[in-house]
Parts: sequence; structure tokens; C-alpha cells
Amino acid sequence: MMLHYLQPAKLQSKKIVFEDVFSARDPATLEHLKELSSRRRVIEESINQSSFITEAIAREMSGGLTSHCLRDLQKLEQYLPLLENLIFHVDLVCSNHRVVRWISELKIRWSSALSSSSLFNLRGPKFFQIDNLRYELGMTLYLYAALLRERAIEILPADLVQSATLFREASGVFQHLANEVFPSLQSSQSVERPLEATPSMCTVMSIICLAEAQAVTIRKAEEKGTTVGLLAKLHYGITELLGEATAIVYSNTIEYKDISSSFLEFISSCKALHELRSRKYLAESVKIGEQVGVAIGVLCDALINGKRELPGEESWRSIFGKETDAASDMLRKYENENEFVWHEKIPCGDELPRLQGNKIANALPYHPKRWERELNFKI
Repeated sequence: MMLHYLQPAKLQSKKIVFEDVFSARDPATLEHLKELSSRRRVIEESINQSSFITEAIAREMSGGLTSHCLRDLQKLEQYLPLLENLIFHVDLVCSNHRVVRWISELKIRWSSALSSSSLFNLRGPKFFQIDNLRYELGMTLYLYAALLRERAIEILPADLVQSATLFREASGVFQHLANEVFPSLQSSQSVERPLEATPSMCTVMSIICLAEAQAVTIRKAEEKGTTVGLLAKLHYGITELLGEATAIVYSNTIEYKDISSSFLEFISSCKALHELRSRKYLAESVKIGEQVGVAIGVLCDALINGKRELPGEESWRSIFGKETDAASDMLRKYENENEFVWHEKIPCGDELPRLQGNKIANALPYHPKRWERELNFKI
């Protein structure tokens, strides 16, 4: 069982009408702008939950897709190449003052799904405006990556291989945002921005997706009967990955001052859960090597740490509870065996074997698509 946290995909945005702002020189350009607005409007209505389309019609319009998540991914895949083309042509004339004014008149506004002020604001989510088309591109791509991750969770019970692939794809999109898209916004230091629009948060999300991909891969490995020693290393590899994500968050307290406490708890709980599983497999591994005393010491250590990290979220506590119960049962069995057969001394602290991690998941690179069409503006 994995801990699930779907909040990153709960973004919202305000309406944008491109043809009301950009002045087209020819009918083809105007048509392109209208299509951009149309493609974006269906995304807005879906994420803002303001659409009046029935489930049956939505399914029919998407070609029969029953998953709401898949339908949103389809909408984003139809919008992003058009947006990439607009940005390409705007970049050619970006120094023109009229174009700069047009972009500001778009009023590109997105909410944050990871800031505490957005989550607990009684008047609705707080919206952040940045007058830059790459902000629109970045937040749309962020939503796309978050939905790829959500889809990976959605299909997890049915298809482990495809689920792991989707987590890796999401990681690649977040990596692209961290390296290629959001650094260009950093020059506007005075402009308040959502956490999602920072390279470091995209790096954190990329790492989380890799950890989740590795967790799915471990489930596949468990089905194949992989050795417990390797499983211990793979679980601790997840703990190490999430340790990297935690270090990024706590190394920049100013940027993350408004971060959601539930998001932080999710990372720390996942980290603790996989460390507990790693210690459980390590205990099993040393027991196979007839070191019963060491196995007991490892399990005692695992239970002490695991109970200290119990999360507040009920569904997460349930998963933790099952894991600690399994470790407790194993400990009782080993203690009984040691009492009647082995009589080995129980080591503790520095006498116990150190956990070692193995990180095997890697991101699938994201390659932007651009629908190439000539655009001409009246400037």
C-alpha cells in the first residue's frame, strides 16, 4: 500500500480570452487565437468545476473516456501545442511595447494548491498574477504533470507497469519546468508567485514522482519474489529520495514559509513508512543469515521509529498501523524463536547494521510539442 496525496492537481485559474487582447493582422491568426481561448476555456471549466456539461456528454466529447483525469489530460494535450506556438511568435516581437501591454491585459492568474493560505481561505483560493506567457505555460504544464501523477495513482491497482511509467513521465515534466520554464520567471523577484511556479518546488515534485515510481516498481519486484535484501535497499532508496526533497524544502524557509502542513506531513510520512519497510526486510534478510539477535534489534528499532512518525491523516495512519502490526508479529515470532532455540544477545544502536539505499527510478524526459502555424499581429 502507498500513501496517496492528490492535492497538487487541485489548481484553479481565471478566464483568459486571447483574441480580446491580441490584435490579429489576418483571419488565420484570429482563428488561432480563438481556438487557443476555446481550448483553454474547457480546461478552466473543468479545474474550476464550473462546467454545466453532463457526464454523458463529457464522455462523448472525449471519444468515450470514462476517467475525468484522462479527459483533463486530453484537453491539456490539445491546448499546450497551441500555446507553445503563440509563445514562439510572441518571442519574435517581445520587445514591442504593445505586445508587453497585451500580455499584461491577459491577467494570467492561477491559484496555489500547496500553500496554506490558499487552502484555508474562506473567500476561496488566492490567485497570483504574473504578466508573462511562460507563467501560463508553466502552470499549465504543472497541472499536466500533476494529472499524470494522479492518473498513475488511479490505475495503480490494475497496471503496475503503466503506473510506474506515468509517475516517471510526470517526473520528467516537473524536471522540464524546474530547468527550462520557471527559471526565466525568477528575474521578477518582486512579483508574488505560487509555490508551484518556483524551480525548487518543481524539483521537489519531480523527486516525489520518482519515489512513487520506485514504490510501484517494488510492488512488481515483490510479486516476482525478489530477494528481501534487495527489497530492503529499494525501500531505503525511496527514503533517501524523500530526504532529498525534504532538504530542498527546509533549505529555503522564505520561499516555503506558506507551504501546506499536510504536504510536509505527506513527505515525512512516506519517508518514515518506507524506512519501516526497509528495516522489516533487513530484519528478514539477517534472520535468513541466522543472525536472529540482530534481526530482533533491527525490528525493535523499526517499531520505535515507526510509532514516533505516526501521521495524523486517518487513511495514512491505517496503512502505518498495518505495517507496524506486521513488524510486531514478526518481532514476537523472532523473540520466541530466540528464547527457545538461539539465545542470542540483542544488539542496539551502533551495533545494528546500517541501512543502504538503491535508487533505480529515473525520469522520462519531456519534449514540448508545438503546433506550427504562422501568426501575424498588428503592432
